[in-house]
Amino acid sequence: MDLEQEIINANILIVDDEPINIQLLEKTLKRAGFNHIQSTQNPLEVESLYLENNFDIILLDIQMPNMDGFQVMDKLNELEMESYIPILVLTALTDRDTRLRALKCGARDFITKPIDRLETLHRIRNILEVRILHNKLTGQKKILEEKVKERTQDLEQSRVEIIHRLGRAAEYRDNETGLHIIRMSKFSQMLALEMGLPENESEMLLQASPMHDVGKIGISDNILLKPGKLTKEEFETMKTHTSIGADILANSDSEVLEMAQKIAITHHEKWNGKGYPNGLKGAEIPLIGRIVAICDVFDALTSERPYKHAWPVQEAIDEIVSQKGEHFDPEVVEYFLKVLPAVIKVKDEYAEPSIESN
Repeated sequence: MDLEQEIINANILIVDDEPINIQLLEKTLKRAGFNHIQSTQNPLEVESLYLENNFDIILLDIQMPNMDGFQVMDKLNELEMESYIPILVLTALTDRDTRLRALKCGARDFITKPIDRLETLHRIRNILEVRILHNKLTGQKKILEEKVKERTQDLEQSRVEIIHRLGRAAEYRDNETGLHIIRMSKFSQMLALEMGLPENESEMLLQASPMHDVGKIGISDNILLKPGKLTKEEFETMKTHTSIGADILANSDSEVLEMAQKIAITHHEKWNGKGYPNGLKGAEIPLIGRIVAICDVFDALTSERPYKHAWPVQEAIDEIVSQKGEHFDPEVVEYFLKVLPAVIKVKDEYAEPSIESN
């Protein structure tokens, strides 16, 4: 549809308490080809009419009973917070104060009564042309914003997928399966929500926590896959996976990767300060590191591996409770016990096949 046709098809509202003025304007507009015209003598009806019809232009008288034109414009402005309503003021008042007040209230132009038909049509067409072009630009902007939003979502999904795949790569090197990182990340999210962390931060924890052991990629197989107990020197090497992981995840603009780095470097710290790599103590350990520590240990204890049997849930809980104030933050332990039923449900949902059956 070309611009001329869009102008003719514009939705027009006339608001004037004098029937003769409405009749004159309707006749003028219809002769010019406009065919979507409504009118009212009652300014109190304008708000509901606008909500129903979303007019392209409103021809508005200023001096009316019950509600003057200024009050009508104030009401309409409350409805249109993100755009504007093209209003052509009809007034017999020609003083400067009236014009300035009308402009301040949102008027786009003026017609002085008694109206000149040809001038009125030109002013209406000019306002409508600007309105139509404005709507087109707004529509194009919304389309572009939607495309950007879709593209951003695609990139975010790709980033999350890469994070999970890197996390799984680290777990596979340690004879783990991808189910471990799914379980412990879901545990972490539930625990974070229970502790009152915002939903978006808890969601980010769900995405970041699978990277907690990514540094194991840098540990040699003869240490990482050793079936027996590690020597003191080997254990010292094993502990470096926290720093290696933090280095892998460093210097990113992504909030998820920034959180993942904090988790990687702190999830083996202990509440009593005897953890590694930095010997952080108590609240020096970021809360996300304290949360992941419990969730990771619980899943490790209750999971079957080639080198160990799975602990019963109650035995694992007893161990965690016994380490309250030593390995684990006492408050986080208490909240973990509160979400335990949900944790067990996730554990069962993402259970691994028995090693003996493979």
